[in-house]
Amino acid sequence: MNNLIPGFPTDGAVTVNRVILKPEYSVDDLQERVAMLCENVKTYHSDSGFVGGFVAMNSGQISNEGSTIGQAVESGLKDREALIVTFWNSFEEHEASHRSETFQPLFQQVLELCENGNEEIAYEMLWSGKGYTPEQAREAREMKERYAAAA
Repeated sequence: MNNLIPGFPTDGAVTVNRVILKPEYSVDDLQERVAMLCENVKTYHSDSGFVGGFVAMNSGQISNEGSTIGQAVESGLKDREALIVTFWNSFEEHEASHRSETFQPLFQQVLELCENGNEEIAYEMLWSGKGYTPEQAREAREMKERYAAAA
């Protein structure tokens, strides 16, 4: 299943930047600079490999149900850590976007905010999908129950 990001190829590249804000900068500073950078990517690279992306800020919440490394109450990186995730037709097209004249000045402005510099990791998509509608979920449960009993 690969329908979470419409148009994303099954062999596409996913890149993840982890940004930790320097103490003297705010979430608003990050949002402003990343918005300028993302607008540039959409404008200049939508026809040369860019498929989509998102930016997510650390909310401070830690799932104790989904974590196996202790029972922390809140992340110390709340409102300081963000992930910038982008989807590309290919890693090569992503790399070319970083070499563009319009991208580099905006990228440098984002890096000025970063306590941790920047390391951008590229991943290959293994799976993506969206949740079922309530009707589809009911039908899926019925099928599981029906065929689990038959096995």
